[in-house]
Amino acid sequence: MNGTMPRHHAARVEAAIASGQAARSALVASWRRSSRLHHLDPSGRAAPMRLTEAELQQAQERIAPLLAAAQGAMDRLYQAVGAAACCVLLADREGVPVDRRGTAADDATFQSWGLWTGALWSEEHEGTNGIGTCLVEQRPLTIDRDQHFFARNTLLSCTAVPIYDHEAALAGVLDVSSCRADRTDAFASLIALAAGEAAKRIEADLFRKVFAHARIVLTQAADGSCGGLVAVDADDLVIGATRSARLALGIATGGALRPMPAADLLGGDAAHDHLAGGQRAVLQRALLRAGGNVSAAAKALGVSRATLHRKLKRFELNH
Repeated sequence: MNGTMPRHHAARVEAAIASGQAARSALVASWRRSSRLHHLDPSGRAAPMRLTEAELQQAQERIAPLLAAAQGAMDRLYQAVGAAACCVLLADREGVPVDRRGTAADDATFQSWGLWTGALWSEEHEGTNGIGTCLVEQRPLTIDRDQHFFARNTLLSCTAVPIYDHEAALAGVLDVSSCRADRTDAFASLIALAAGEAAKRIEADLFRKVFAHARIVLTQAADGSCGGLVAVDADDLVIGATRSARLALGIATGGALRPMPAADLLGGDAAHDHLAGGQRAVLQRALLRAGGNVSAAAKALGVSRATLHRKLKRFELNH
């Protein structure tokens, strides 16, 4: 990159900030944060900062459940985009990639750009970029080439999607980055779609692992699509919900969920439609396995004998 390009890019960024466009443009608002809040210079040439191996290992350990849940989805996403010289990154909520997928032939290039595990991609360190800006704005976005704050990053195209944990808190970012100059808008749209689906799968896999002993109910969004997942325990209490489910059902999106009756949350008829068939089958199997012994069946299901009797009566099951 010659000396003219950084100066031209820096002048463009500063002009946009000075013009007051930050009130109308999310991109310029991010540039303004990078410049005024974090005191970064768009013409800066220093390479991204990196954690030590020990610090990276600690970061990976802190989000071990998310890392484990993301493996399959990252593999599939990379299979879809890797041939187009893209790498896939999973970053924590500090903006540090803790896992990645990439083609060996492109590794040296991506490592030189800092698209590697252990690099610091928060807005505080790297200005406007896919991972860091996604963390701040908590929405799917693409930062394409000269939309980056630093001139040295203007060859990159980065699509990032936030990932939320089982308590609907921001857990990290899934990012697909490319250094190819010939990436088309159509292909960028496909990448955004694939990354969004992969992020949903990661959230679902993490949620199912955390609530492995609960029944998982699908909820519908207003447009008829899947609104998310709800976890219901053996007493018909909702004990967990993904962020998308909380948004669809009007539940606060932060922190652990206060248990509530499934019928109250999902609606009487809807709850019965979702839950009754599955519950009846579970009860029947438990009774069969216990040879009709209610106490043994209750123990196997993890509920009290009184609760099981109530359920058997509700579903008109003889024992």
